[in-house]
Amino acid sequence: MSAEDKRPEAEKPETDKPWPSEPQPGLDVRVPQDTEAFNRMGRRVGLVALLVLAAGLAYGAWREYAEHQAVLATAQKQRDFVPSLFVSEVKSSPEVVDLTLPATTLAYTTTNMFARVSGYISQRKVDIGDRVKKGDLLAYISAPEIEYQLAQAEATLAQTKATVGQMLANMELAQITDQRNEPLVERGFVSALNGDTYRLNLKAQEDQVRAAQANMAAQAAQVEVARQQKDYQSVVAPFDGVITQRNVDVGDLMQGDSTSGTFMFTVQQSDVIRTQAYVPQDLAFGLGPGVKVTIRVPQIPGKVFPGTVTRIADALEPTTRTLLTEIDIPNPDGALQPGTYVTVELNIPRKTPSLLVPASAIIFNQNGMQVAVVKDGKANIQKVEVTRDLGTEIEVDAGVTAGDKVILNPPVTLQNGQKVRIRQQQAKNEPEKPTKTE
Repeated sequence: MSAEDKRPEAEKPETDKPWPSEPQPGLDVRVPQDTEAFNRMGRRVGLVALLVLAAGLAYGAWREYAEHQAVLATAQKQRDFVPSLFVSEVKSSPEVVDLTLPATTLAYTTTNMFARVSGYISQRKVDIGDRVKKGDLLAYISAPEIEYQLAQAEATLAQTKATVGQMLANMELAQITDQRNEPLVERGFVSALNGDTYRLNLKAQEDQVRAAQANMAAQAAQVEVARQQKDYQSVVAPFDGVITQRNVDVGDLMQGDSTSGTFMFTVQQSDVIRTQAYVPQDLAFGLGPGVKVTIRVPQIPGKVFPGTVTRIADALEPTTRTLLTEIDIPNPDGALQPGTYVTVELNIPRKTPSLLVPASAIIFNQNGMQVAVVKDGKANIQKVEVTRDLGTEIEVDAGVTAGDKVILNPPVTLQNGQKVRIRQQQAKNEPEKPTKTE
């Protein structure tokens, strides 16, 4: 133990005694001698805390100032930044518009063959799918009564012709007799009564001849009808085509009445096929007969069928604003069949001029459709009027002119009047050259 520790309790310094929790009555309260030092320490600590706080506030203010300056610098850089952008030149639309439309082929002519005489089918020469030429025998209708009627009509006509011949001879004789008696009557050798008799007899015979000739003409017409009926026994193809339907067979009874009977065959003309397309209103005014057409069939790749516009409707369809257009397609080899789905490629002459703008140059916002045109190194945002969407290109008729350079994929931050730099297009295999930014 140290010497200090060995001192008696009463000799120890007052600082080692504990502070009374409350002042004791009758006691003299003393402040320890080290209180002044404690206060000086507290003042130092407070001063240090104030300095730390002041330093923190100063740092915060400096940092805020620095951030503000950085924002101002960034804003200034943005104002001074000149973006390097790709551009494309506005082109004039071609004089001919290529239009592709879906369509379905139709038979140029379709005919349902009815029996024109009553009788039984004794021969059937064709079936479904057979190709026929004009005049080919399709079926034969056996009708014996028609042959009988023809023979009877021809016999009656022959008899009438003989009668008319006899009557003509009698009329000639009466004419000669009247001519001979006329001078005799003038001289008095024949009475006037007899002369009148001869003249009246001649007139009566002339009337009989005219009546007989009219009757003979009627009988000749009956013979012609009977002969025509006999010709109708042979059912022949009215044109070159294909048999697409057959409703008769040998032994069937046919009625010569197209209103109540069933048609025998359906024949469709196959050497020429027609189709119909509906052209939109904006291109319909350049369409007319003679416009060339290319027909393609998805199931026959690599083969094209040339066609020609032959007929157009006089008015647009009110609901679709399209024009009905008919196209004739030569089909000598029969490769096309009616009812085939095809695509129709029309080459329509353009009536009104228009311009082509890349689709990637279009700006679409609340102001409508716009493009950014580079003029004098600045972006000029202009509204355009779109007429047709062609996929990668947009057809417009107002807002730009041919030769204008429009910005491709314009950034959303692009402002009207902002300075821009045109960026040169690179070849596909050429690496892109770095560009300097300001």
